[in-house]
Amino acid sequence: MSSARPHLFRTAALPGCGGRLLSNPEDFVVDEALPYALGGEGTHLFVRIEKTGLTTPQAVGRLLAGVDRRAIGWAGLKDRHAVARQWISIDDPKGLVEPTLADVDGVRILETTRHTNKLKRGHVASNRFTIRLRDTEPHALAKAEAILDALKRTGLPNVFGPQRFGHGGDNAERARRILIGEARAPRRRDEKSILMSALQSELFNRFVALRLERACFDVAVDGDVMKKHDTGGLFVVEDPAAEQPRVDTVAISPTGPIFGKKTMRAERAARALEDEVLATSGLDEAMLTRLGPGTRRPIRIPFDPTATVEAEDAETLVLAFTLPSGAYATVVLGEIAKPEGGAFVRSSERTPAP
Repeated sequence: MSSARPHLFRTAALPGCGGRLLSNPEDFVVDEALPYALGGEGTHLFVRIEKTGLTTPQAVGRLLAGVDRRAIGWAGLKDRHAVARQWISIDDPKGLVEPTLADVDGVRILETTRHTNKLKRGHVASNRFTIRLRDTEPHALAKAEAILDALKRTGLPNVFGPQRFGHGGDNAERARRILIGEARAPRRRDEKSILMSALQSELFNRFVALRLERACFDVAVDGDVMKKHDTGGLFVVEDPAAEQPRVDTVAISPTGPIFGKKTMRAERAARALEDEVLATSGLDEAMLTRLGPGTRRPIRIPFDPTATVEAEDAETLVLAFTLPSGAYATVVLGEIAKPEGGAFVRSSERTPAP
């Protein structure tokens, strides 16, 4: 299995505008939304923070120095090179923590409230992004507008971004070599889990790439396991022609396998596509049992109909869009910029201070 990332552009027929996302935190702003309303009462103190240039654990460590880490919760890790607004929770039944809160270097407190339950990983409904794309090519605004319009009509590939595959991008290949017996698994369970998750993500991305290549990304295939976007329900396609109108309106979408021992598999023609991905990876069904339980993931998601792009100057675009939890902003940027390697990665270069 080649370690090269497959090209995954749904808008491949439209020219990209180029550009770079630098590591300036101000160029990447993300605002987290929770999937439920906070009640205003309870033993858990909820604090909405704005962190700049820090990882989530670093920000929490500065703001809540001395607080037992087991009492603290957050829904997701936010990029270090960003201005990120997110919620954290602290088990504070006696109200001892709240009076001690104050802004610290890199962390501002935006609001506080209370709730009955701890904030746990995955409790994210969506993330709102405002991203500055620099050093774009001529006519960048018109190109970006055309791509956003197309994504709004057809949906966004729900692939995993390059950050899923480790700093060197080789976690998936390391996991594959373990499964085929060419390497030993790490002793630490969490490290092994990260590797296997990367391989599952890589195989899913290759499945999406195959459907893009075969022109069936947004086509109902016989035996597809479809997902209803409004309810989340899954069903197997028995009559592709009958289901195609709902695919066309992005009411339903094909799913792909997150391979594992309990993964629901597609049938007939759709199953053949899944089997082809496995065959080209050198893996077999028996090896999949070592990947964990597995699941299915839609190969596309409806794209934010309110997404916008504006020209800040002749070489800079500002994009604003919302993605559901689990989707990657770098996938949107890849569609817009069309980088040569296929995957959009941030530049380590920082612009000089004014």
